[in-house]
Amino acid sequence: MIEDLTAFGSERGLIVDWPALVDRWRGMYMPSMDRVRRGERPWTSLDVLHRESFDALADQFNIAAALDGDARRWCVDRWHRLRPWPDAVAGLTRLRTRYILGTLSNGNVRLLADLAKSAPLPMDVIFSAELFRHYKPDPEAYRGAVELLATTPDRVMLAAAHNGDLKAAASTGMRTAFVARPTEYGPEQTHDSVAAPEIDLAVRDLGELADRLGA
Repeated sequence: MIEDLTAFGSERGLIVDWPALVDRWRGMYMPSMDRVRRGERPWTSLDVLHRESFDALADQFNIAAALDGDARRWCVDRWHRLRPWPDAVAGLTRLRTRYILGTLSNGNVRLLADLAKSAPLPMDVIFSAELFRHYKPDPEAYRGAVELLATTPDRVMLAAAHNGDLKAAASTGMRTAFVARPTEYGPEQTHDSVAAPEIDLAVRDLGELADRLGA
């Protein structure tokens, strides 16, 4: 995101602290979803929440007047074009030889489909909070995915870099794997650096997860 928006700003002559803007944008992610989870507003897709957050940031960083609707849509669409971690495609490809592989994300379906296609990430299914009208960590999101897989929670594993997500999945009976992403929140990351004690597996990357799961 920082690379893409920095290039975007350079092309338009916008003098902006893009790393700070992206950090704040990421920081608005959970609060915006929590308002939906608490029932303060009706179901709203992540794309819409991202656009609202970006519009607010454009005002805060004094660039609102320089951005028309097309430019704002392009910026929000960067969430659909994120580049994968270096181990992601190879690790997921190995896991898919033995397991049904899919997303379970707060991203809306179109966002996840675009990510899977652009990365490209090998997926059998795309599960989104949008399907269940509940953002994680609401239990309905995890239970909904298990139900659609026509199985039981103990036969489904959530792999993630976020302990809160994994703990919520475990509370519904799912298995869990923590994948270390030391710069998930940027170079100054202070949380989610290591797995919580109750997580089933903790691995360095998806290649190690494939090793541990026999793929």
